[in-house]
Amino acid sequence: MITALLPMKAHSERVPNKNMRLLHGKPLYHAVAEALSQSPYIDEILINTDSTKIAEDSARYFPKIRIIDRPVSLQGDFVPMNDIIAYDLSQSQTEHFIQTHSTNPLLTTESINRGIEMYFANLDKHDSVFSVTRLQTRLYWKDGSAINHNPAELLRTQDLPPVYEENSCFYIFSKKSFVSAANKRIGLRPLMTELDKLEAVDIDEPADFIMAETLYKLKRANEI
Repeated sequence: MITALLPMKAHSERVPNKNMRLLHGKPLYHAVAEALSQSPYIDEILINTDSTKIAEDSARYFPKIRIIDRPVSLQGDFVPMNDIIAYDLSQSQTEHFIQTHSTNPLLTTESINRGIEMYFANLDKHDSVFSVTRLQTRLYWKDGSAINHNPAELLRTQDLPPVYEENSCFYIFSKKSFVSAANKRIGLRPLMTELDKLEAVDIDEPADFIMAETLYKLKRANEI
């Protein structure tokens, strides 16, 4: 029904060897790969990578995964993700896709399933779904001017109108919507779905890895 895209490169600038770094005894990417593998809606997981280690490891543990060797023209730290997605779409016969990142190890199968169900239930009105985190806090521009509140009216933060952060946990779209949006994973008529801020933890810096692993261990301990 739907194909998952999980792009990963060998080099990581801020967290060395990030995708293969052990999180609770397993390479980081295993957390998201396991969540995707457990979804009954996902037929295949495509990993676009330039890493032999990732390719060999994923083939050993995940039968749903198919490796796409990343072309030299798409290798490096400054290649736009949408260019990589465009290449992946050209390598698949599927029409519908969910794209995730290995750096969101707290993402659950339940949230993935809910997002996919929302996508297909709303295709008559929306062409894509992406995950967001609700923010209800006082935000300011660089010059000190308020973004989402009136400084003269000190409302409680829970009474502020919410704004939403694109958390990059997942994007669901079709080949048609991707092309119509000028090769962008968020379509012209997107629908947002909220994730809890802890589930949406993203690993960008070494400190993020420590926090994510701590939360992951606590989550697994509560499941036992």
